[in-house]
Amino acid sequence: MKGGLAMSLSFLNNMDFRHLELISIEGAARIVFYFTVYSFIGWLLENSYSFFTKQIFFKENFLYGPFKPMYGFAPILLVYLISPKTHWAIVLFLCVAIPTLVEYVSGALLQKLFHKQWWDYSETSLQLHGHICLSFSICWGFLSLFCLKWVHPLISAVYGTIAPYWGWVWSAVGLYLLADLVLAIRRHSIQDLLTEEPTNPIQ
Repeated sequence: MKGGLAMSLSFLNNMDFRHLELISIEGAARIVFYFTVYSFIGWLLENSYSFFTKQIFFKENFLYGPFKPMYGFAPILLVYLISPKTHWAIVLFLCVAIPTLVEYVSGALLQKLFHKQWWDYSETSLQLHGHICLSFSICWGFLSLFCLKWVHPLISAVYGTIAPYWGWVWSAVGLYLLADLVLAIRRHSIQDLLTEEPTNPIQ
């Protein structure tokens, strides 16, 4: 009990508060860049997995564009919650917990709002409501560690190189992603209405 409390206090004390720069324009531009890149990588990853398991590359996507927002949110949370001073046990916990939480919340919201599941682990052992399962949570943990160790340093270096140019276009990219989200919500809402059974007229 004391050990867990000590690690929690260590995590809070060692958080890298330089990330308060996120409230700046440059911080917002950086986040949009990371979100866009990781969302696209997630789209490639999921479609590649679909191709190797089902021989279908272009699986159904919520958005119109080639982006998976879940894969954008999880790495950003990990990058800004974990610092070089973070205890290794907390790093391991967050690498499993953050993607799993993002996946569960995303799946639950999509099902609640649009009455549809874009993925379903119901047939998998140790699953919860079909939105998450232990085997994939472990996979997310390994992928997150790989991302933090090797992928993100590369992406961060790329951003450092193109930052002056990105400063001219990041707001347009952000508006595109927002428009894609709005149009996708409208599309799926209309589809939901069309699939509802018509009510019987009053006799």
